[in-house]
Amino acid sequence: MSARMAGTTMVTAAVGRRSGHRGQSLLWLNVAVLTLVLASAFAVIHSTHSCRELYTRLQILESRQWHLQEDYGRLLLEESTWASHHRVEKVARGELGMAEPDLASYKVVRR
Repeated sequence: MSARMAGTTMVTAAVGRRSGHRGQSLLWLNVAVLTLVLASAFAVIHSTHSCRELYTRLQILESRQWHLQEDYGRLLLEESTWASHHRVEKVARGELGMAEPDLASYKVVRR
């Protein structure tokens, strides 16, 4: 339908079935975007939960490492105590009956 008014043409169009099709495609687009937003939200939740679990595990492992370092230090101290020259000489003389040889029993071997 068109009408002439003072040298201009005015055109009017009727909206038909196309608007229903467009509304349906917008509905599907909204559903798709909502699904993607929900999937993204669940991915963030899962990622945060995994991060917290891993951090807890890291703290447990660091605590174990600290205890093992402490035990290692104690064992090094104990080893140095057991391997001291004074103690070895004491055990050799007392329990094993060992003694230093006198100078007369030394022999010098030449090549």
